[in-house]
Amino acid sequence: MGNCFVTGAAGFIGSNLVDRLLADGNTVVGWDNFSTGQKKFLADAAGNLKFKFIVGDNLDLPALTQAMAGCDTVFHLAANADVRFGLEHPSKDLQQNTVATFNVLEAMRANGLKRIAFSSTGSVYGETTVIPTPENAPFPVQTSLYAASKVAGECLIQSYCEGFGFEGYLFRFVSILGERYTHGHIFDFYRQLLEHPDRLNVLGDGTQRKSYLYIGDCVDAMLQVIRMQTAIKAKHRVEIYNLGADEYVRVNDSIRFICQMLNLNPRIEYSGGNKGWVGDNPFIFLDTKKIRATGWNNQFSIQRGIIRTLEWLQQNRWVYEKRK
Repeated sequence: MGNCFVTGAAGFIGSNLVDRLLADGNTVVGWDNFSTGQKKFLADAAGNLKFKFIVGDNLDLPALTQAMAGCDTVFHLAANADVRFGLEHPSKDLQQNTVATFNVLEAMRANGLKRIAFSSTGSVYGETTVIPTPENAPFPVQTSLYAASKVAGECLIQSYCEGFGFEGYLFRFVSILGERYTHGHIFDFYRQLLEHPDRLNVLGDGTQRKSYLYIGDCVDAMLQVIRMQTAIKAKHRVEIYNLGADEYVRVNDSIRFICQMLNLNPRIEYSGGNKGWVGDNPFIFLDTKKIRATGWNNQFSIQRGIIRTLEWLQQNRWVYEKRK
């Protein structure tokens, strides 16, 4: 891949990707405004001579354009991923996800870059009736501002690929688990159990069915696709891949895994209903035949991914103070 530019480089997925790119011998420019990213996540990368980090915001187009100069592949991972509270600040998804993606594309155009990999989401399928959900499933009504902003970002990338000859990779993730995880149900459940180990408050009724993917498997999948396309010199505008495990679990299953590991038996108090908030899809399970056809397979089960995540949180409780 050569010279890579990673937005959101200090975040959960971004920092893991940076480490992998450097391990593979690539030169990497990391870009992050530290709104949610952590300097500690880049501690290993900082000692690598092939890594350069620049503090910056995707809404600052001149600075973004300057920082991107000399790179050839962009991994655009920076985003507001706060699905649950999206209705409390509607402009955040528009600015940090959609407008930011436009700026990344404009910075690429100014620098003559052609290749972009984008972290989209399985949430773009809304409350689909097609399960498992393939990449060509029809889009239903969007149920969250987050998903709507990601759909808009996908469409902008597709348009730039058609109009300016870009090469785009759109990766629709399920929720990602693993080391450096600082947002999601495991994070929230563990925080509660630290504060009151006898009680766990759960949004919804616990029957929500979700698929997840371990961070190492996620990074493997992205790089597998780009390496494969580069090797065969395939000519395309946009390729879309679902990324997820070939299984799903109920929220109650996650609770059981977590409580067994912590040796706790809390009283569980449900808020009720089949979803936790507006935009919470009660059943997410993506069809991943396309990515598996490349030879990729997830190495971690969901249960193992949950356990690895919880182990990391136990060893890094400082992330809870940072989130405050």
